[in-house]
Amino acid sequence: MIKNIVVVGAGLMGNSIAQVFASNSSLNVILKTRQLKPDRWEPIEQNLDMLVARGVLTREEKLAIIGRIRFETEDAVAYRDADFIVECYPEKMETKQELFANIENYCRDDCILATNTSVMRPTEIFSKCRLRGRCVGTHFWNPGHLIPLVEVVRSDYTDEWVIDVTMELLTSCGKKPVYCKRDVPGFIANRLQHALWREAFWMVENGIADPKTVDDACKYGPGLRWPVMGPMENSDLVGIELTYNIHDYLLKYLADNHEPSKCLKKMLDQGDYGFKTGKGWQEWTSEQKEASANGLKEYLIDYALRQKKSSK
Repeated sequence: MIKNIVVVGAGLMGNSIAQVFASNSSLNVILKTRQLKPDRWEPIEQNLDMLVARGVLTREEKLAIIGRIRFETEDAVAYRDADFIVECYPEKMETKQELFANIENYCRDDCILATNTSVMRPTEIFSKCRLRGRCVGTHFWNPGHLIPLVEVVRSDYTDEWVIDVTMELLTSCGKKPVYCKRDVPGFIANRLQHALWREAFWMVENGIADPKTVDDACKYGPGLRWPVMGPMENSDLVGIELTYNIHDYLLKYLADNHEPSKCLKKMLDQGDYGFKTGKGWQEWTSEQKEASANGLKEYLIDYALRQKKSSK
């Protein structure tokens, strides 16, 4: 039975994931960090306060969640009683490999080890581990406390019981886990997302539409369908024959480049990094950036509210 959770790395995703696990009243959560900063609670409190303000949580529930999280800097103390450890480190293969090899010096042999990598193969990440069968990928989507999806990725080594326990654990915390049966780069959702991005970038690069038009075409068209109907269900709806005929005509015209868009390289060379610099595919004022980020959070909170009401 999973009781003690350790989240390694108290950054953006680590704080959110710790909050997710602490929402389950039967779990104790340790946030493993290199140093105890005076403002370490601030990101978690901000997340929770936004949910309290919108009625997703009560103040009492917020305090209970915080009460189930503690910070720890010592490896031996953090890992020795853990049942489930998930890392939220930067996307650097060697760093992740060394982290898990070190964790195995302190944790029990039956503790599940999970990586929150978004695209890297867990098989490679866990290649230096002693007990690879207890290792699994768990890709939370940012913001981790608001997006339900978590991709549970089987490595070449993962034992079946690890998949079962991980899926059950995530479900108990209110997440929507999906099982990626094969360890392929990008897993499921990122492969779908970046296939769309490749086509979007190609259309801008080739003068078919400007960036805002591409975004509007997604937001006010198929994007409205996606929360309730995925591509497989949509294909069944319109019919397999029509799907075949469309692909028979259209696929040869779609982007199939295996290198990043030339537009991306040009922007990088010019020092245009998107929100970070105020210019990327489009120009962004401080107010526009704030409105975009907050708009996403508000949309996701509205979704959480609808889910809460439907469960009553």
